[in-house]
Amino acid sequence: MTMHLAQMNVGHLRAPLDSPELTDFMAGLEPVNALAESAPGFVWRLKGGDGPQDVVRHSHGDHLLVNFSVWESRETLWDFAYRTVHLEFLRRRREWFLRMAEPYSVMWWIPAGHVPTLEEGMDRLALLRAEGPSPAAFTFRDFHEAPGPAGGRRDLREAPEAAGDLRETPEPAGGRR
Repeated sequence: MTMHLAQMNVGHLRAPLDSPELTDFMAGLEPVNALAESAPGFVWRLKGGDGPQDVVRHSHGDHLLVNFSVWESRETLWDFAYRTVHLEFLRRRREWFLRMAEPYSVMWWIPAGHVPTLEEGMDRLALLRAEGPSPAAFTFRDFHEAPGPAGGRRDLREAPEAAGDLRETPEPAGGRR
């Protein structure tokens, strides 16, 4: 069975979406989302509407921004997150989001064709926060391979590119993912 990588991250905004403090962030939503949707390996993302700056609405608080997408592999997600203009937005995240003491990014494997729900994503994030990384909820730093014949967790020493994490911006290095 083909598996895809679901990823969700959340952030607590420093100010309301329409505030001057978030002008640059809001201006970048449309081009970054368009870039994601055209990136190799992109499968799906949760949208908040048809407008370029429509964010996902939910019942978890007005200042919690949700980003939720599905990718063909860890490598395709990594390439988008850290090898495109998206990295510049990651580097500026402290301008727009409060620092969080608990994990705010989670990944898990889903069967190809499955469309995860926001509730599913929030449950996986809660699982990661409560129990730590596992095959059911993990991060780039504590990555778990897709279930299958080989199974098991890939040793990070075999995949130096996995040492990054959405919580930390990696330093650019030749040949690393």
